[in-house]
Amino acid sequence: MILSNYFKFLAHQLKGWPQQNYYLFYFSLGCQVMTLVSAPITLLSILTFIGTTLGVLCVLAINAAKSVNGLLGVISAFCFIIVGFSAKNYLSIGEQLAYVVTLDIPVLLSASWNVNMVSKIRKFTGSTWVIAIVATIVVYGISGYLIGTFTDDPRPWVDAISFAICLTAGVICFLRYNNQYFWWIASGLAQMVLWFISFRQGSATLAMFINSSVYLINDILAFTVSPWYNKRERARLMAEEQAAMDAEKDDQHAFGLNH
Repeated sequence: MILSNYFKFLAHQLKGWPQQNYYLFYFSLGCQVMTLVSAPITLLSILTFIGTTLGVLCVLAINAAKSVNGLLGVISAFCFIIVGFSAKNYLSIGEQLAYVVTLDIPVLLSASWNVNMVSKIRKFTGSTWVIAIVATIVVYGISGYLIGTFTDDPRPWVDAISFAICLTAGVICFLRYNNQYFWWIASGLAQMVLWFISFRQGSATLAMFINSSVYLINDILAFTVSPWYNKRERARLMAEEQAAMDAEKDDQHAFGLNH
């Protein structure tokens, strides 16, 4: 019964997204399929394909303020960790672990997160802007120095800027600030640079660069149709979530009367 309800919840979380989100997913899926079949298919390329496909679904779910990103994020992170290790982009592994800690596990374990999350969106104040920017710079400096000193990462400072921005963005997202998308855009640009250099140096497939490009498109899209910024979409989703909760209460009440 519990498992059945969970799958029902996941199905509900994949519905009601802005149409542009679905279009972007199918576009990304087509690009990743073409990338997969245009080169020799290996275990690493298959894991990259699974990771990028679920990763795009994950960021689109966040864009739509749907908490299914927890499950999608954990699976895609597992794939990306293997890809990052293979490319020696070691901080990209830390990046994925940071996502799991700040975004995925809390979403999976917190009952309150999954209840009408769109109604809990908020904005930065002046002090939170300063804290977020300073935190990003500090993480960049420390992580770049450590990864360059203690590992054979061939791109330590490029790896570090991507990691610092992504870690901060994950924390901001967990705290439900819509300002996260300024960090996500910077993250998309940093990841595109990282994975393009990795591809040119023979350390990764083009699929990761394409994936970062789709992430960037998603982040720009968030400023137009996402409930994080679009008040009309936010109001629509709040009404939809409230109707779903009311229907669930009615079902539970009817079940109680019949037993």
